[in-house]
Amino acid sequence: MFGLIRLPFLLAIVFFAGVMYERSEKNKLCDEIGGESRNGLCVMRAVK
Repeated sequence: MFGLIRLPFLLAIVFFAGVMYERSEKNKLCDEIGGESRNGLCVMRAVK
C-alpha cells in the first residue's frame, strides 16, 4: 500500500529534476552560441 502512495511522489520528483536539467542544458547551449536566456527563450545579443 505504501508503495502505491510513494510512486507518484517519486515520479513527480524525477520529472521535475529532468525538466530542471534540460533547462540548464538549454541555457548552456544558448550561452555557447552567443545568446542570452530571457524568460526561457534564447535571445541573440546585438552585434555592435
